[in-house]
Amino acid sequence: MGDPDEDTLPSIGDPTWDRLEDQLRWYDTRSVAAQRWYKRVKAVEIVVAAAVPVLAGISAPAAVTAGVAAVVVVLEGLQQLNQWQTNWVQYRSTAEALKHERYLYLAQAGPYGGDDRRRALAERLEGLVSQEHAKWTQAREATEKGESPHPAGG
Repeated sequence: MGDPDEDTLPSIGDPTWDRLEDQLRWYDTRSVAAQRWYKRVKAVEIVVAAAVPVLAGISAPAAVTAGVAAVVVVLEGLQQLNQWQTNWVQYRSTAEALKHERYLYLAQAGPYGGDDRRRALAERLEGLVSQEHAKWTQAREATEKGESPHPAGG
């Protein structure tokens, strides 16, 4: 007889497990990238914005002060256009949900305690990815309309 834990590990080349690992890697990588872009742009924006009153206080030429202030507007516009903060939070949330499913699957717990574990994993995995895609689409449409990508209360 084989090892009793043999069935808990996915087989090599299992398309469902491969999809889970691929999606987890994608969301994790994209979350980290979005976080980095958001924090970098925000840090530069804060520093440049802080320079505006200093320039005005030292009577710098109006064109210089206005140019520096314009940089702040451009940086904020880029953030709104690319939605780095929104993507960071949504992608991280999806990555963590995928990790949760992976751990439940490996532990044969929750929805993965029965005989049809692979089917349950495939359905739940695709449900999570579809949900995230719907949120992303909704946020993009809201941004294009000039609305906040975060619905009230959400």
